[in-house]
Amino acid sequence: MEENFKNIMIGIGEDVNREGLRGTPKRAASAFRYLTKGYKENVDDVINNAIYSTDTDEMVVVKNIEMYSLCEHHLLPFIGKCHLAYIPKGKVIGLSKMARIVDVFARRLQIQESLTKEIAETIMNSIGAAGVAVVIEAKHLCMMMRGVEKQNSVMTTSCMLGVFRRHNPTRAEFLSLIQK
Repeated sequence: MEENFKNIMIGIGEDVNREGLRGTPKRAASAFRYLTKGYKENVDDVINNAIYSTDTDEMVVVKNIEMYSLCEHHLLPFIGKCHLAYIPKGKVIGLSKMARIVDVFARRLQIQESLTKEIAETIMNSIGAAGVAVVIEAKHLCMMMRGVEKQNSVMTTSCMLGVFRRHNPTRAEFLSLIQK
């Protein structure tokens, strides 16, 4: 990967031996490995058995989970926040595990639409919830730095599963809670 970054830099006309760029291919490769570390992470290992029995069936909401990802089309970042909720059906998941699930999938190349669905389906499958809702709001640098160059655009995606899809009042409650 380091050699490939060096070739990219040469390809754009840079002198990879100038003072400020010495070591950049190595640093860039290291950064890219970190930004895509989700490929080396297993969701079951991340959850680490932090699933607990419960008798509650009330909505659990975590909002404003910061997330950073790279779009699969341009390898440019998209940055935003993820809001998620679930309705337990006998099991809850550790609070930090929800943020870690977001990170596992965000640290892979994909489009925001897929990321939203992967997070929702993983939580649903992990705890057998009555329903899961995920909303992601993000700014895409591929739209801000190139192409149409629209600095204030925000993409919002949602995935509603189970009761959040079937029961409009439940969906509305979630959406109102994340707006506060």
